[in-house]
Parts: sequence; structure tokens; C-alpha cells
Amino acid sequence: MSAAKHIGCSAVKVSLLAACIATLFVSFVGADPIATLRGSEIGISMPAPPMANQSDETLKRVRSYPEQPPTIPHKITGYQIDRNANQCLSCHSRIAVAQSQAPMVSVTHFMDRDGQVLGSVTPRRYFCTQCHVPQLKVKPLVENTFVDVDTVIGKDK
Repeated sequence: MSAAKHIGCSAVKVSLLAACIATLFVSFVGADPIATLRGSEIGISMPAPPMANQSDETLKRVRSYPEQPPTIPHKITGYQIDRNANQCLSCHSRIAVAQSQAPMVSVTHFMDRDGQVLGSVTPRRYFCTQCHVPQLKVKPLVENTFVDVDTVIGKDK
């Protein structure tokens, strides 16, 4: 194939691709606007909503399903949890719980992926906030239809 024919073939492919993209764009522009949680157009700068009050409770919360990680019942704003330090362990480590009276991290946090129990928290369980979250007292942004396990079991009886 000559260079001229090859260039012409590529130009046709680019033209077809551009036409397809233009068709898709026109069909989306004419569609109904997408609902968002922003509350304004994307180009309009809105003030940030006020920070929600964080739940600060000493009572343990009910868990909605087995194996659910417990929530954090106190503020953690400013806690250092990175590869250099984990401030949660200053109260929740095996050694610190006698003085802090905080619950010790679960024994599963000391197990590596092979089930071998280590002397300290395993690296894969070191970043607490990847599973455990603080609770905020806020109105939900979307409807929550979650049903806890006890309700599901009760319906089967």
C-alpha cells in the first residue's frame, strides 16, 4: 500500500471517529440533566456546608451484621495514621489498654494473610480508618433502605 493511500485511510478513520463522538455528544446534551448532590451548577461556587457534629459516645453501638467493624465512638480529627505512626494504637494496643481502658484491637488484627499470629498489629490491618469510621450526627443525603441481619432473620420465621 502506498503512503498516500495509507494516509487517506487513516484520515477516513479519524473522520468516522469524530462523527461518532459528535453524535454521542449531541445525544447527551439534549438529554435530561443529571441529578447531583451539589445543589448548583458546576461553574457556580457554593459555600461549604457546616461541619457536622461528631458522635462522642462511650456506649458501644449495635452492629448491623456479623463481622461488621465497630465504629469509632470519639473524634479522630488530627489523628496521625500513616506509615510512620498510628495514634489509635496509643490507646488500643495490647500494651496501652491497661492504662487507657480502651478496648484492645481484635486478635484478627495480629494475624497475617496466612493466619500466622504476629507480636504486633499486622501491616494489612494497620490503617484503622480503612474499616473503622467515626459517626456523624447528620441527615442522610440519600434514602437508606438497609435492613439489619436480625430483621432479615425475623422475616424468615
